Amino acid sequence: MAGVDDFFDRLDPDMCVVTAAAAGERAGCLVGFASQCSLRPPRFAVWLSKVNHTYRVARAADCLAVHLLTRDQGDLARLFGGESGDRVDKFARLEWTEAHGGAAVLTDASAWFVGTILHRTDGGDHVGFVLDPVQYGEGAGDSGGPLLRLADALGISPGHPVD
Repeated sequence: MAGVDDFFDRLDPDMCVVTAAAAGERAGCLVGFASQCSLRPPRFAVWLSKVNHTYRVARAADCLAVHLLTRDQGDLARLFGGESGDRVDKFARLEWTEAHGGAAVLTDASAWFVGTILHRTDGGDHVGFVLDPVQYGEGAGDSGGPLLRLADALGISPGHPVD
């Protein structure tokens, strides 16, 4: 549709890191498609690319962890946005802990929550995971600064092919 790309180019959403754990495997990626999607009950949706290693792990997961990063956490953003879990164990490079449902929580994230997966929705090249938040925490990396946004992450080359 003509013009819709211009509309999308004006958006500058908050970025987050989503992690998944299932069958002894962990994965995580930088995500730009995420939002609260209900007030009562509280719900949050994250969209994972079908070509992403995190998506493949998330298909078998019961829970996902969603992490907020601040703008000064570029190293974490580059690790989870610029490396593929198909080639690199991202979790070997940082501190993390196991949370509700076996979810992998990044210790240095600004804030995080773990959500039980309620629904999976095919949206084209991404699949949406609707989450019921069940555990929340502040991370060691909470500088109180502004959140990482898409404009802050534009220089990160994706760790997997993008069409």
